[in-house]
Amino acid sequence: MFSEAPIGLFDSGVGGLSVWREVVKLLPCEHTVYYADSAYCPYGQKSSGEIIERSDRIMDFLTGQHQCKLIVVACNTATAAAIDHLRAAYPLPFVGMEPAVKPAALHSVTGVVGVLATQGTFKGRLYHETLERFAGHVQIIEQPGDGLVELVESGHTGGEEAQTLLEKYIRPMLQANIDHLVLGCTHYPFLIPAIRKITGNRVTILDSAPAVAQRVKFLLSQDRLLNVSGDKARHEFFSSGDINSITDWICQFTPHIP
Repeated sequence: MFSEAPIGLFDSGVGGLSVWREVVKLLPCEHTVYYADSAYCPYGQKSSGEIIERSDRIMDFLTGQHQCKLIVVACNTATAAAIDHLRAAYPLPFVGMEPAVKPAALHSVTGVVGVLATQGTFKGRLYHETLERFAGHVQIIEQPGDGLVELVESGHTGGEEAQTLLEKYIRPMLQANIDHLVLGCTHYPFLIPAIRKITGNRVTILDSAPAVAQRVKFLLSQDRLLNVSGDKARHEFFSSGDINSITDWICQFTPHIP
């Protein structure tokens, strides 16, 4: 039965696990297949053409070998570069990432919102459409998070190097009086404890992953694709690079996943 097929998720590396975590929390009966394109990480500085080519190769794996019923592009940069192409090329529902600029702008009291993302995300059509529709009344401070993806990939999220980079990126935002910080890369939620050391409780940190999980549930419900078989959920993980980095993060999640 196609409703028993897995949900496919992919990212440039381990960052999309922050989305996978929310999906399996919300939909504990669903099987999943996660693909980390770690050999080609990070995507942030790659061209749209390169990212589309990688996305097509990953789609061949997720839809050909694993017959996934829905795909989560669990990467902001890949969403910006490739999701229009993917939706046109494959007859499946897709859920992409969109930085949570809308809720940040709607709830900002100071009128200043910070966005920490990759260069690829800042160039994306969806990001600019969101700014135009919902953020015209606030000041948006954009900060590329160069180097942060690599630190998360290596598991060095709590060390001095991560703290130094985050201080460099976030202090000027605090000085500009932001009251919301939007995380525009799926790797960045793993840095929230380090970010909190800088912002304290002065800033609301927004991660899009819970909203993405809700969207997945809505689309599966709408298309009658929710898995109601009662089988224990299966979760499979693959990587074009070193699988150990995924394993390390999964071990941290396991106590919190049904």
